[in-house]
Amino acid sequence: MNQAFEQFLLRAEALMARIEQVLPQPLTAPDFPAAIAWRYRKRASGHGVLEPVAQPAPMRLNDLQAIDAQKRKIERNTAQFVAGKPANNVLLTGARGTGKSSLIKACLHAYAPQGLRLIEVDKADLVDLPDLIAVVSNRPEKFIVYCDDLSFDEGEGGYKQLKSVLDGSVSGSAPNVLIYATSNRRHLLPEYMSENLSYKHTPDGEVHPGEVIEEKISLSERFGLWVSFYPFSQQEYLDICAVWLKALGASEAEIPAAQPKALVWALERGSRSGRVAQQFARAWVGGGLAED
Repeated sequence: MNQAFEQFLLRAEALMARIEQVLPQPLTAPDFPAAIAWRYRKRASGHGVLEPVAQPAPMRLNDLQAIDAQKRKIERNTAQFVAGKPANNVLLTGARGTGKSSLIKACLHAYAPQGLRLIEVDKADLVDLPDLIAVVSNRPEKFIVYCDDLSFDEGEGGYKQLKSVLDGSVSGSAPNVLIYATSNRRHLLPEYMSENLSYKHTPDGEVHPGEVIEEKISLSERFGLWVSFYPFSQQEYLDICAVWLKALGASEAEIPAAQPKALVWALERGSRSGRVAQQFARAWVGGGLAED
């Protein structure tokens, strides 16, 4: 009888161990000195982990062209943050491929020696933002929580958690954490024409937005610094192409010869952006345009 009971206990303990493995576990701190950039990932079991980025994209502030005004604002805010001074959460909005994400990565490389670190979080995982901040809040480093291409659909998760952190609520932000987000639209929730019917006009002409409009604008307003990016002119696009061509090993003599092909490349893609310029430079230097 005792032997049977002992076997039952062993099987029960083994079963409990397997169950514990699939249950969501509290987020644990990784080896922070091992990297300067991290990705927050959810396992199939629901476990959240911080994965080190072995080789963050090598981007330098001087490499970024035609966005000098935006660069000054972001760099100044980041320098304040790293120095322990008051700084703002940042929303970078505007045309695609104009350097929003690249600027954040360049700031990471510029200020990593002073203790700046970056954690990339997908929009879908923003529901875990308070847990993530709790893990890093007592660290000596300064952390930028970076969310790329941020926008929300109606009822999507993560919206309320992000609002809470941006507001600095009791369970929200920490002094060594800032949110840097990029988006192609300034208002991060979809807007519909029917919502304009909720606007109210007083007899003296004052306009009062409806509650739905207020809710959609309120999230963007919680970012202390807005930085807008605009489509590049033709000359700015060609200047960016030149930077990428040099970076990929093209000679000075090749750059004027490449310009007509660079313009055709942009025309075919319907965009003069930094991303398109980089793609053209890769094709040119790699020899992919030799027979075109």
